[in-house]
Amino acid sequence: QVQLQESGGGSVQSGGSLKLSCRASGYTYRAYCMGWFRQAPEKEREGVATIDSDGITTYADSVKGRFTISHDNLKNTLYLEMNSLNPEDTAMYYCAALRCRLVPQMIAGREVDDYRGQGTQVTVSS
Repeated sequence: QVQLQESGGGSVQSGGSLKLSCRASGYTYRAYCMGWFRQAPEKEREGVATIDSDGITTYADSVKGRFTISHDNLKNTLYLEMNSLNPEDTAMYYCAALRCRLVPQMIAGREVDDYRGQGTQVTVSS
């Protein structure tokens, strides 16, 4: 069974940085694409970024140039490095595993992941 556990969330001021981690177990990395999505209260789910087993990444326009997704194969851990954070980035961030053909749908905010973690809260104050 695939299990995903996020960590690294917290509270920062506008312009600050955070790095999220997602420890994965119970699956073969090459079987899925991995990604992050976020959801704020009373807002729709938003895809953030994805990465495939070859390291090819996809980002939402709202985070391009500020966020970087990466994966450590040895540690089986997914990362999301977030820079130049602003209050609009405030949300619960979730790690997800999904079929790679569904990456565009995930970035568009659709619920297409096969597995997801419990989430980690990111709060950015102005």
